[in-house]
Amino acid sequence: MAESDDSLALAAEGARNENTLRFLKSGARGLYIGGRFVPSLSGKTFETINPANERRLAMVAEGGEADIDAAVAAARKAFDHGPWPRMRPADRAKVLYRLADIVQAHTEELAELDTLDSGLMISVTRPAAQGIPDALREAASWANKVQGETYPTGTDHFSFSLREPVGVCGIIIPWNGPAVLAARKPAIALACGNTVIVKPAEQTPLSALRLAELISEAGFPEGVINIVTGFGLGAGSALANHPGVDAMSFTGSAAVGQEIVRGSAINFKKVMLELGGKSPHVIFADADLERAVPNAALGVFRNHGQMCFAGSRILVQREIYPEFAAALAKFAADMKVASPWDPDAKIGPLVSAAQFERVTGYIDLGVREGARLSAGGRLDGGKGYYVRPTVFSDVENRMRIAQEEIFGPVASLIPFDTEEEAVAKGNDTVYGLGAGIWTRDVGRAIRMSRQLRAGHVWINGYGLRNEMAPFGGFKHSGIGREGGKYSVEFYSEMKSVFISV
Repeated sequence: MAESDDSLALAAEGARNENTLRFLKSGARGLYIGGRFVPSLSGKTFETINPANERRLAMVAEGGEADIDAAVAAARKAFDHGPWPRMRPADRAKVLYRLADIVQAHTEELAELDTLDSGLMISVTRPAAQGIPDALREAASWANKVQGETYPTGTDHFSFSLREPVGVCGIIIPWNGPAVLAARKPAIALACGNTVIVKPAEQTPLSALRLAELISEAGFPEGVINIVTGFGLGAGSALANHPGVDAMSFTGSAAVGQEIVRGSAINFKKVMLELGGKSPHVIFADADLERAVPNAALGVFRNHGQMCFAGSRILVQREIYPEFAAALAKFAADMKVASPWDPDAKIGPLVSAAQFERVTGYIDLGVREGARLSAGGRLDGGKGYYVRPTVFSDVENRMRIAQEEIFGPVASLIPFDTEEEAVAKGNDTVYGLGAGIWTRDVGRAIRMSRQLRAGHVWINGYGLRNEMAPFGGFKHSGIGREGGKYSVEFYSEMKSVFISV
């Protein structure tokens, strides 16, 4: 059903790009299977809501088990019988480079769709979308680096290995970086010669569907890329459990990750999981507080706190604890909470009503647990799922607000005395995705980086990224690593070949 101009103007308030509005006006969005858009086999659709004003943006096809069957069949046919895995690597790269050039001309609408769909600030989604073409080009550059090795032998035989694509890959992406993850996560899988089925988060399907339109222009063979929208219990679970899927890459919660591991037992599919976190950010007394305070604040409040590696447990050495706590509370209180289109705003709405209830529920829990609410709390009144950046002081590490992933703009301040205590408290969590350290002592920084059980450790600069570095976590934060050669290793299989001479 096409949206009326009046209702769309209200729902899409802030968007200015003509292609964004054209896309939203064009009616219910179908599934992208076998190189074409099709309705769901059940005929079901669902609505996607603008979290800034709670108005409906569009209707989207609700894919289910039968639609996943169709997508897997298309991907299987393209892998087993199609040209994509058999192309010269340079030719696969050309198609990815072509897609990058096409996307380059449409980054603004991808950014606007993500802001409308997720509530993320346009100041965040715009640079993220502008980075997609380079991410695609980087992936394309790996197409001719999928290499095996030769091995020393005697004179009776010759031995070498081949690195081949793993097959049909299922990819489930989260709602906290919709466009960039819908493009970047499948890209190296495609460069390796795989075919893919992408399931976007039901909260934020629009930019993935717009990407599907752009993909259709790039020249991929039918069935190489399939995009199925729908819910986790439905399309997501059917994809994870499907025996025709050879590998699953999932970004999301630890609870869903456990279900995917169980589903992988059906055919022993490869699994890569990038899950949650409750990351410690350790501030020592010798830290440069003028830099550490804003960095710690943004380490938890960036993306409205909706980041898997958010540094939400801020451990502060006791001798500077009062000063740091006051400065962080002031920084949080000064962050403007407003429309994601407001150039002066720092915090916009959470992604959905359910996420709003989850985050505000944890804020209420923190008060009941006895932590001191130093700044923030729910923002009542008016439309939109807005929560102020929130700081709890005097938090004990065993409190639920210090142990459970909230996925919202909520920081827990925890005092410590010694380096050993900081390590013990930092590691006292089931998660192990990120950890931060602020200190001028190089020896201490190195000791701490070795002792903190986390996949990423940031020293004097929380949240720095390098796409070539491995990304992933310890413990309940996931299985495997992605990024550069680490993604190539996951999306390929090794085969040893022996020739008698």
